[in-house]
Amino acid sequence: MNEIEFLKELVSIPSLSGEEDEVAEYLVNRMASLGFQAHRDTVGNVVGIVGKQKAAHTIVLLGHMDTVPGLIRVREEDGKLYGRGTVDAKGPLAAFVLAAARVRAAINGVRLVVVGAVGEESTSPGAHHLAQTMAPPDGVIIGEPSGWQGITLGYKGVLRVEYRLTQPVSHRASNASLPAEKAVMFWNRLTAYVAEFNNESRSSFDQLAPSLQRIRTFGDGLNEGVEMQISMRLPPGVDLPSLQEKLRDWGASADVSFPYREVPFRVGKNIPPVRALLRAIRTEGGEPRFKLKTGTSDMNVVGPAWGCPIVAYGPGDSTLDHTPNEHIDVSEFRKGIDVLAHALTDWGDQLTTSRRA
Repeated sequence: MNEIEFLKELVSIPSLSGEEDEVAEYLVNRMASLGFQAHRDTVGNVVGIVGKQKAAHTIVLLGHMDTVPGLIRVREEDGKLYGRGTVDAKGPLAAFVLAAARVRAAINGVRLVVVGAVGEESTSPGAHHLAQTMAPPDGVIIGEPSGWQGITLGYKGVLRVEYRLTQPVSHRASNASLPAEKAVMFWNRLTAYVAEFNNESRSSFDQLAPSLQRIRTFGDGLNEGVEMQISMRLPPGVDLPSLQEKLRDWGASADVSFPYREVPFRVGKNIPPVRALLRAIRTEGGEPRFKLKTGTSDMNVVGPAWGCPIVAYGPGDSTLDHTPNEHIDVSEFRKGIDVLAHALTDWGDQLTTSRRA
């Protein structure tokens, strides 16, 4: 299969979160043509398997099919492929498929499961389903852009906060605070707390990072109110119950709720997938480097649930995620496939050798 054409076709199919059916059908057919046993599960994930069903070991390569909004004309220019999802994260997912297909005959006793999950850019229903229904594998690689020489060891968590306040309309000459003013005071209280929490000794990965996603006021002449949505990136070690209690206290008469959260997650360097990727990157002439991401990924979901060795890897520059200029360097994409193929072969050999020993 032409590697670049495969990625180009994958990227050319729009697939916003919740609208992955067309790209999923394409991916199932393509995987089947490459020798995978491919299907969709009950929540819409694409699952492709190579290797014997009853193999002694299983490695899961977990990517995602959905993207954020924003139409970018798919085109190849100056050795770069442009399009929504080229980096986040159809590029890594395509690299998973191509690498697994390449090595399937070379790995005996290991089953490779490549998953294109749904909804990672929203609330990760695909990953949550896998965490609840799939037996923990021997290890996992999460498909997110790290650069072909990068290995991602951890992601911050996230807490989504919704603030809603409604009160009777008061005369503007009174001293009563308006709902919008109370919302601003809540936000200012939060940012003051964050500034105190994030002292100079903390790295960016260890800091709280709130962002005000949306605020609006409303009213009908009798009552008036305000709604605010906040997203907070959470570092490891944060006392989440205590933080939620503070937020409710600061909200006073407002309704403060937490519709979604993911815990921070980080792994060590001395685990099988990290060691395999380190050797593979060096084999390809690269200089490996470790990364910690301030966003989240499906690692935050399946990592705590499965408790197995896990890491994130994929070609692409993560600073281009979600941007109007999203693109992937074609040579990097190919390097990523090569690294994954080397790493899977190495890791598979280690698993089967340790079992025989």
